Amino acid sequence: MKVRIQKWGNSLALRIPKVFAKETNIESGSQVELQLEDHHLIIKPIIGESEYDLDYMLSGINETNIHHEIDFGEPVGRELL
Repeated sequence: MKVRIQKWGNSLALRIPKVFAKETNIESGSQVELQLEDHHLIIKPIIGESEYDLDYMLSGINETNIHHEIDFGEPVGRELL
């Protein structure tokens, strides 16, 4: 199947036909892995990996690994605005 590459901001975009998306379980918001092999672009859906979960990541913070506040001195620009 031939598709056209289009400009999207400073990047290029590829529209995935519905039949391909359905076959690979790709939907809007899905994450994919891009690879280059011998000048060929390979797109693989990421299956089984979930999005980052803030509550899960915060649950790993404890007294031994928490970062303490660092004082960088007085403001020198417009940081307070």
